[in-house]
Amino acid sequence: MKIIKKLLESVNGYWRSTILTPIYVSLEVVVDTLIPFTMTYLLKSLQQGELTPVFIYGGIIIALAFAALALGALSGAQCAISSSGFARNLRRNMFYKIQTFSFNNIDKFSNASLITRMTTDVAFVQNAFMMIIRTAVRSPLVLIFAVVMSIIIGGPISLIYVVIIPVMIAALLLIFMMASRHFKKVFKKYDKLNNVVEENISGMRVVKSNVREKHEIEKFSESANDIYAIFSKAQGIIVFAGPVMQLSMYTCITLIFYFGAKAILGEGVLDLEELSALITYAMQVLMSLMMLSMIFVQTVIAKSSAERIYEVLTETPDIVNKENALTTVKDGSIDFDNVSFKYSAGAEIDSLSKIDLHIASGETIGVLGSTGSGKTTLVQLIPRLYDVTEGSLRVGGENVEDYDLTALRKSVSMVLQKNVLFSGTVRENLLWGKEDATDEEIARALEISASDEFVQRIGGLEARIEQSGANLSGGQRQRLCIARAIIGNPKILIMDDSTSAVDMNTDLNIRKAFKEFMPETTKIIIAQRVASVSSCDRIIVMEDGKINAVGTHDELLASNEIYRDIYQSQTNEGGDFDVVKN
Repeated sequence: MKIIKKLLESVNGYWRSTILTPIYVSLEVVVDTLIPFTMTYLLKSLQQGELTPVFIYGGIIIALAFAALALGALSGAQCAISSSGFARNLRRNMFYKIQTFSFNNIDKFSNASLITRMTTDVAFVQNAFMMIIRTAVRSPLVLIFAVVMSIIIGGPISLIYVVIIPVMIAALLLIFMMASRHFKKVFKKYDKLNNVVEENISGMRVVKSNVREKHEIEKFSESANDIYAIFSKAQGIIVFAGPVMQLSMYTCITLIFYFGAKAILGEGVLDLEELSALITYAMQVLMSLMMLSMIFVQTVIAKSSAERIYEVLTETPDIVNKENALTTVKDGSIDFDNVSFKYSAGAEIDSLSKIDLHIASGETIGVLGSTGSGKTTLVQLIPRLYDVTEGSLRVGGENVEDYDLTALRKSVSMVLQKNVLFSGTVRENLLWGKEDATDEEIARALEISASDEFVQRIGGLEARIEQSGANLSGGQRQRLCIARAIIGNPKILIMDDSTSAVDMNTDLNIRKAFKEFMPETTKIIIAQRVASVSSCDRIIVMEDGKINAVGTHDELLASNEIYRDIYQSQTNEGGDFDVVKN
């Protein structure tokens, strides 16, 4: 019930159509039920050779048919408006909810699963909703009215329904209970399939460059075959519903013919016209039951989808604003006080352990370490993409948990390892960093990031960028992402290995521009190259989630083995490289 209540919140704005649909359907059923009843009087008038009643009843039947047509069209139109609006609101509410998730919340579901829930699951729920407000209203009413009219016309013969209907319902319930457990499994398989597709498309260059198309096709085929196998089992069970319905229908009609014929020829309590109406009502009864069986199938499928959607809508974000949260970040100072962090409560090992680090506002900090040493995890805590597990983290002298998330993240700009650009113009992508940025601010950001020259070459600010920046090189994407990050003049700028695709000279020019144009901004540069961090005020060496050493380039070169090994491996036993002098 709580799931239904939550999902019905998405009907807001479409309640009028949702209510009108069953009203029109109910009126349509009443009209449809009256047609066979009126037909008996028309047939009796024909037998008696009276033309006036024939025209009267014929006119009534035609009027009823047009009324049923109009009511059916109205109910269909209102149902389409209601169900489409419901699905739109449901997707919107899910999308809005996802925007509040922390990375930890997203990791819990996975990207592929969230996409499946917003597409496939919503489509199943929408279809069920559409059938419930229309077909699920029509079928029971048709069943009730047809049985009532059969009793009025046929009397004791209608007791046939008392025997046939319960047997048929029991058989259908058994079939659908057996099938429902298979439908519950299929959505996890959809998640896996979407994950394969997402990885393949986003990593198409890697796939082709390593000639792994065959391997990817096999992975996709395996996932697709899993879905096929489960659906085949479920549909293989449900297919028995058809023969059960047909057997019940023909049995019912045969019994009505048999007892109807006895009533006509024997007792004389029934005439041929009334028998014809009974057959019509029998067909309506059985067709309504068949439609109810289809609704049941759709509901069984939609139930699993509804549960998955409900999980997203009721997920509690790990990271939320406090009441009266701070909206101003004073400066770019950062203080880690005995900070430890793990990605999940059940993790046995901390990703970061006992971090004590104090960074002054305007300082330039380099971070170096092997893969998995905790470099990215360390900086993701600063804008609260994750919350610390132990200890405290302060920015601008205040605990990050006391800040309004929007205010904090506008003051802390990150250029991530994976460069993400969106389809649109260069200008539109840069305005992600600051919506109201002027042309002067845009030009300044492009100059600092060494992007101005290639942007002019590709057509200026109105040049089109394809999805994920597919029409740009890796270095061009990185530089535009840097420009986007600095356009809002943040208090803290975090560069997570974001110049790895640019040449050494461009990297050097970017670092020089940082010193010249952004002296008050705290800059944290994560890099694999010693040359990218050698000129920093201080360099942090990370190892196994801990700070191994902190110092200047010369200090670490003299005292830290890890730093010295990295330096020597990159400079051919200590060769020279360009350094931006302090």
